[in-house]
Amino acid sequence: MADSKDAGTEIARLIDIMAKLRDPETGCPWDIEQDFASIAPYTIEEAHEVADAIDRAAWDELPGELGDLLLQVVFHAQMAREKGMFDFADCAAAISDKLIFRHPHVFGDENRDKSAEQQVKDWEAIKATERAGKAERGTLDGVALGLPALTRAIKLQNRAARVGFDWPGAEQVLDKIAEETAELVEARDKLGPDALEEEFGDLIFVMANLARHLKIDPEQALRRANTKFTRRFQAIEAALAADDRRPEDSDLAEMDRLWDQAKVMEKASR
Repeated sequence: MADSKDAGTEIARLIDIMAKLRDPETGCPWDIEQDFASIAPYTIEEAHEVADAIDRAAWDELPGELGDLLLQVVFHAQMAREKGMFDFADCAAAISDKLIFRHPHVFGDENRDKSAEQQVKDWEAIKATERAGKAERGTLDGVALGLPALTRAIKLQNRAARVGFDWPGAEQVLDKIAEETAELVEARDKLGPDALEEEFGDLIFVMANLARHLKIDPEQALRRANTKFTRRFQAIEAALAADDRRPEDSDLAEMDRLWDQAKVMEKASR
């Protein structure tokens, strides 16, 4: 923080840069051609890159990744400003107002001496009030379709659980997993590809429910599994490279043995 910058100045500079990039006469052709729909995938991608930097504890990369994510907000706000819809200041004001409204124990006169669990319940009650103001009457209304599927599954299940539609505990979910697995096998053996996909989706949905009951973030768990798979497969490649070979020069039995060796080495290094 030795070279500390003024946040307001830098945000204003970024907004000005984005406006110049979108200038129809002198701006960047690529930036000018974009719209909300074309930029949305980049917004999601940048959010995942922020999560990836945090997961890797890459703190030196995090400012840049957060900057990339901030650019997405500025980009959307600039396109909206051009259409006379809203601008960056409206976005900042909206989240500031929301934070104040949702924290009456900090910005209002409610008692701050409450448990984290009670604060979560209060937060959900306030959000329910907000949804009611938007005419979102259904229990599942307002859960964004664009969320990653596992994250959306958790949010849908949490909403349903608040009104009592939930298994009592993980044991019942495990029983359901066994049931869904049997149905998946039946679909594979007797039914067509559409039924097979449906049963596979049901199984993943119940697995997400198990994660919820075990208080595990399924997205985080899968990211870690992906990282572990990558690390161990790279160990296989390194072992084969020591003999001037590649995976395609090996076979499953050898690679499985090298995989097990990588597991043993990982456990020994802990």
